[in-house]
Amino acid sequence: MEAATAATAAMVWFRKGLRVHDNPALDAARRCGAGRLYPVFVLDPRYLRPDPAAASPGSARAGVARVRFLLESLGDLDARLRRLGSRLLLLRARDDVADAVCAALKDWNIGKLFFESDTEPYALARDKKVTDFAMASGIEVFTSVSHTLFDPAEIINKNGGRPPLTYQSFIAIAGEPPEPVMEEYYELPPVGDTGEYELLPVPTVEELGYGDISQEEIPPFRGGETEALRRMKESLQDKEWVAKFEKPKGDPSAFLKPATTVLSPYLKFGCLSSRYFYHCIQDVYRSVRNYSKPPVSLTGQLLWRDFFYTVSFGTPNFDQMKGNKICKQIPWSENEELFVAWRDGRTGYPWIDAIMIQLRKWGWMHHLARHSVACFLTRGDLLIHWEKGRDVFERLLIDSDWSINNGNWLWLSCSSFFYQYHRIYSPITFGKKYDPNGNYIRHFIPVLKDMPREYIYEPWTAPLSIQKKAKCIIGKDYPKPVVDHETASKECRKRMGEAYASSRLDANPSKGKPSNLPRRKKSYGDQDASNSSVAKLLKSSRAE
Repeated sequence: MEAATAATAAMVWFRKGLRVHDNPALDAARRCGAGRLYPVFVLDPRYLRPDPAAASPGSARAGVARVRFLLESLGDLDARLRRLGSRLLLLRARDDVADAVCAALKDWNIGKLFFESDTEPYALARDKKVTDFAMASGIEVFTSVSHTLFDPAEIINKNGGRPPLTYQSFIAIAGEPPEPVMEEYYELPPVGDTGEYELLPVPTVEELGYGDISQEEIPPFRGGETEALRRMKESLQDKEWVAKFEKPKGDPSAFLKPATTVLSPYLKFGCLSSRYFYHCIQDVYRSVRNYSKPPVSLTGQLLWRDFFYTVSFGTPNFDQMKGNKICKQIPWSENEELFVAWRDGRTGYPWIDAIMIQLRKWGWMHHLARHSVACFLTRGDLLIHWEKGRDVFERLLIDSDWSINNGNWLWLSCSSFFYQYHRIYSPITFGKKYDPNGNYIRHFIPVLKDMPREYIYEPWTAPLSIQKKAKCIIGKDYPKPVVDHETASKECRKRMGEAYASSRLDANPSKGKPSNLPRRKKSYGDQDASNSSVAKLLKSSRAE
């Protein structure tokens, strides 16, 4: 009798995919005939363990804003599971998440394990360890692809075993994504006996031990599936806005009401299904006469996301310069003082500093703001390695996504995908054209709030009498510029040009590209593509 009962126990292991809607792993588990269902999430010390040496409160890999978003998402998932007669079983790993999952599989006599597949290197190693243990223990394992629109492995297989390296070729191969799981249900099998396991309530950020975070600003974006669906519904209600949406457009200085959906963190944690979002956008398109198309449309952004997931999955060392066959080998400078000034919002360029302060406080900023600071750090002004900037974004962004973050830094540093290194975002004029009064700067850098508008983007040019009147002495209350933009950008162009000239990839642009792709005309990724209409559309339309 005991053996028969054991076979009816199933576990759903949540990692991303923190939702009930369109969750194939959860749906398969409820259908599998199990009499008991254990929905599990394991707190990972790799991401959550406090690091007093970190540049801002949090762990070595996650700032407080992202940790808070995760905890809110877990609390919401638990509430939604409880409405279905279940609950979230929250465990804490001592060191290794895989070990904690394997122990629970054994101790709870689990017969079937369900989880959503993950393509990140860390996740692949973790999942292999759990799967190997389960198979050796006679536990059936079911995995589903549901974090992305498509299965990256299938796309690569269709492309002859190599990832497509342009958006156009990816689109040509991908086709239409599978439909989401739309069936609604109102109950789940009951949770089984958990024995002597310590089941945790969802902790608060304070309970994780990050020290005094009382001064940390609480971001305006709350985590969880409930908020994700509400935000999506609100965005899609304006059918005209959806139909006309074009990613390169939008105001990067808009912060009280951002110019985008801000659904990226909900997609990152899987609080919102990308397939369900895609499906709902298609419903809007069917109800209007004309609408924008990929790559700039809303669906185009979801396809960008899948494009980066596919390339990252099929490219060894995607998150590095060395050993990455699609990455230009550029001799980046090493200057810790300049890097820290950039990271901490102390470059002396208010537009750049306000963006980095918004990142630190909110864990989010507009995609064009991200472009500005990434360009400034790398090929625009400081010529510092994109991996350093990538690490800061990876830690602080609430939508930090391994594939997209690395892909965007490769792109914005002109290390891969996009090679027009001479196109540089001005740290002075770019923000000014959206926000001439500097309201964004005044909000995130209060010391500059009384600086007259004609000096707000270049406060070092204000006469001393003006600085005194504004109660902001440059060099004392706010830093002088760490570099002269005009001089620094010229030097960056020169050194980038020299790096390109000596690059093996530049000498042989087909190196590392899929051999079975058809010949194509030069497009946005090529050096002389600046006159291409495709280049103009794509130059700033990467996934946020």
